Amino acid sequence: MKLSIIGLGNMGSALLKGFVKSGLINGSDITICDMFKEKLEALSNEYGCVIADDAASACVNADYVLVAVKPQNFDETVRSLSSSLNKDTIVLSIAAAVTVDRILSLLPNRDSSKVVRIMPNTPAQVSSGVSAVCPYNLNDEETSFVVKLFETCGEVVLCNEKTLDAIGCVSGTGPAYVMLFIEAMADAAVSLGIKRDDALKIAAATVQGSGKLVLETGIHPAVLKDQVCSPGGTTIAGVMALEENGLRNSVIKAVLAADNKTKAMTK
Repeated sequence: MKLSIIGLGNMGSALLKGFVKSGLINGSDITICDMFKEKLEALSNEYGCVIADDAASACVNADYVLVAVKPQNFDETVRSLSSSLNKDTIVLSIAAAVTVDRILSLLPNRDSSKVVRIMPNTPAQVSSGVSAVCPYNLNDEETSFVVKLFETCGEVVLCNEKTLDAIGCVSGTGPAYVMLFIEAMADAAVSLGIKRDDALKIAAATVQGSGKLVLETGIHPAVLKDQVCSPGGTTIAGVMALEENGLRNSVIKAVLAADNKTKAMTK
């Protein structure tokens, strides 16, 4: 199985790391292409990947092509490599708001082309990401392989295209909101006299542990929250302060704002 990755920014590099370290695919079976040659050489030395000079040559004989460029560069990139794709090549895209229909319009065999839209998030860099996966025209075996490939970088949710965009507004943008929360918790800890390094460690580990608690127990967050809130205690006082300042409403509005922006970008 041959994989080509076009674009080795933060996300492309993170996914490459997950793919190779899992053992699901050998580095020597991956061809990489990016405008920054020093980055390519470093990744090739670390993972044993093959370097290509341009996107078109990178995709020759590829079974899967992962296009990991920004949306504004997507059309030009796909057009440049489309002539190198064979009829069975599966094109994977992580470009936000770039629809399946738009991808198909850039490929030579629109009706028979196989495409997968994926919406990963930045925690994929530490193999703790979430990837929404939307396949088009793939058979069950091909879909299963794509799911396994992205499971090397975290959780995978198989979905349709409408759901993928909605998931992206939660998992794709969510890390930024969580980082704000961690930063705010750490600032508060510093104000209480805790050293900055310790404050960040405490805040980040608290978020990590709380998320893991939800995932591994399957208990609703509201129940887990109530377990911490003793009558007349410190936690309920803090929760009331968060409610007074509109934490939940702010988070909901942030996700909906991201959804509105996604729809505007898609158009």
